Amino acid sequence: MAQFLAALQAEFPLLVLFFALCLGLVVGSFLNVVIYRVPIMMQRGWQEQASEILGVEPPEEKPRFDLIFPDSRCPTCGHEIEPWENIPLLSYAFLKGRCSGCGTRISLRYPLVELLTGILTIAVVAHFDLTLAALFGCLLTFALISASFIDYDHQLIPDDITLPLLWIGLIVNYFGIIADFEDAFWGAVAGYLVLWSVYQLFKLITGKEGMGFGDFKLLAMLGAWLGWQYLPLVIVLSSFTGAVVGGTLIALGRDRANPIPFGPYLAIAGFITLIWGEPITRAYLKFAAF
Repeated sequence: MAQFLAALQAEFPLLVLFFALCLGLVVGSFLNVVIYRVPIMMQRGWQEQASEILGVEPPEEKPRFDLIFPDSRCPTCGHEIEPWENIPLLSYAFLKGRCSGCGTRISLRYPLVELLTGILTIAVVAHFDLTLAALFGCLLTFALISASFIDYDHQLIPDDITLPLLWIGLIVNYFGIIADFEDAFWGAVAGYLVLWSVYQLFKLITGKEGMGFGDFKLLAMLGAWLGWQYLPLVIVLSSFTGAVVGGTLIALGRDRANPIPFGPYLAIAGFITLIWGEPITRAYLKFAAF
């Protein structure tokens, strides 16, 4: 199978990348559902848990709501999205960015998430070729996209994303697919402890919380996938990205009182490290040697 995939990659490289793009667009459409529904599912779960702890009547039972049910609908008029209205990118263009039922403008973010997922999928496949590393690299990429947008919207990173992916990363690297298992194990440990230590120190000095526990788990997840050696690069890149983007947003008028989530910057840094971590590290060591 490996030989067949290698031959296919060599014979039809553009076709492989085209299918990678198509896969990414389809998954990106599903990620829009994840980004929208997971926080609502979490809130419902918290309400049920709070009712149980307080010993009060639980909220009125609501219809099933998860990643499968109900079918997607327009939030304004309730129009059920038809299959032909759910084709990545093409449906948005055909509908001219508006609901076919009521004409309400559809957020541009939906096709942008699809396009972003498609482009990043191409990057992963182009880097790893048609291997297990590419398959699992795509899985990590999809998780990073979901976590980033949820954190941006709600200032939280769901455990339902980070914790399963942390364990999957350790299992994947038990077989050495992306990193050595020992490096991955200590990467998970160090990833959590580094930001936890920064959090505790910042809280001790200022009395405030500088970041959420979801950031610790996200960095631990990245450590489990990439290995401990790449954690310094992830931290440096995320800090640099955060400084540039955050400074730009403030310069454009963003209220300083509104917190800027750190998760998306960690995710961006993690993806860059997944694809270009080795040449970046090699270039830095070569530069530092002078």
